[in-house]
Amino acid sequence: MSSNRGTTWGIVGGGLLGLTLAHELAKQGQRVTVFEGADHLGGLASAWQLETDGGERVTWDRHYHVTLLSDFGLRNLLREIGLDQEIEWVETRTGFYTDGKLYSMSNTAEFLRFPPLRLIDKLRLGATIFYASRIRDWKRLEAIPVADWLRKLSGRRTFEKMWLPLLRAKLGENYRHASAAFIWTTIARLYAARRTGLKKEMFGYVPGGYGRILERFASELLRKSVSIVTGRAATRVITEAGVGARIEFSNGASESFDRVIVTAPAPVAAKICSGLNGEEVERLEGVRYQGIICASLLLKQPLANYYVTNLTDAWVPFTGVIEMSALVDRKHFGGRSLVYLPKYLPADDPMWAQTDDEIRATFVAALERIYGHFRRDDVLAFRVSRVRHVFPIPTLNYSERVPEMVTSLPGVYVVNSSQIQNGTLNVNETVRLGVQAAARLLAEAGRSSQFSAGAITEDEGTETDSELVARP
Repeated sequence: MSSNRGTTWGIVGGGLLGLTLAHELAKQGQRVTVFEGADHLGGLASAWQLETDGGERVTWDRHYHVTLLSDFGLRNLLREIGLDQEIEWVETRTGFYTDGKLYSMSNTAEFLRFPPLRLIDKLRLGATIFYASRIRDWKRLEAIPVADWLRKLSGRRTFEKMWLPLLRAKLGENYRHASAAFIWTTIARLYAARRTGLKKEMFGYVPGGYGRILERFASELLRKSVSIVTGRAATRVITEAGVGARIEFSNGASESFDRVIVTAPAPVAAKICSGLNGEEVERLEGVRYQGIICASLLLKQPLANYYVTNLTDAWVPFTGVIEMSALVDRKHFGGRSLVYLPKYLPADDPMWAQTDDEIRATFVAALERIYGHFRRDDVLAFRVSRVRHVFPIPTLNYSERVPEMVTSLPGVYVVNSSQIQNGTLNVNETVRLGVQAAARLLAEAGRSSQFSAGAITEDEGTETDSELVARP
């Protein structure tokens, strides 16, 4: 076995988590190889192309992403790869579609005029959001079902009219299993942006999107002598007595390393890591994931110029409308409008069996119903992404069942989104997990005996986010 300095590490997974782990390890002199099963890097943050019938092509993110002022983990990474100064900050607007009508809810005045809620409902809703933003001890919320907590604070009418449709849109019927920590996390992230000093919500993006970010990140990793191998899917990780661990691949090849980190979703990691004990397998397989079917549309003209339009009517077949061109300058899309229509759903939902054409027909018909000016021939390109393991549902007392990073297999680690206890799975949290997990695993590698590395929480880390960003 090698000494800690210059130890060889194999990382299974070339998403932003795997790349961040590689970056942090390489900065400490480790020799790292990243293996990605797809032919491109990025995972959920990867880019792709939309092509019109006329051959016009637009490259942008496969799923929608936005940067907040308070996303210090991500912004620090962008600083390290030389892209932080290029972030474009934009004040956006928010829409709300309910009872068959589209409303703007982008400021306090519009909220107070919002017809579907009575004044008392609005006051209770506002009080709920403000109260949640002041909570610091999030762990006590883990024992409370999110529906019970919101119903008690906001009242039954507000819950049924506002909160329940939004919970179902994101979690489906899994909302029944989620704790109040889920909604607290969402509120806390948005309020953290306001604590930066601006009272208005500013969202940011890097020109070129995540395709450009990933290209720059990969170049930086190669400069640090990290090896990156795409199109190499790992099928099994096994320990080798006295010589570390071996990764076996679908093409029959294998490679050995002192240490191996598996970044696959928890149920997949349980299958890949051969020899885990019963408790480890139970924890990994017990993580309940929500998946996503997300359509990207290139349109001739804007829909309503709201970055986010929340939907509460049950008949709508998608979760929300994300009009990316309300945030990103349309010149990046050839003057067109880019819209995402996501649908969050569990792994056993029958919608997974629908074809792209079936999804297109249903989604476009819904857009025609919501937006009176929209016509189906406005759609220049339509492409569907499907991912079954997107984010773990924060079930009751989730922190007590979080899978460990350090496994019972010597030199084999599992790092994935299931270890973000109080998150909503955005890019910032993924980067934070990678930075903090790398520090833990390096410390573990330097010891003669293992220690138990659990979940990443908002309060942990060797430095505060503000310190990371403030460094010259």
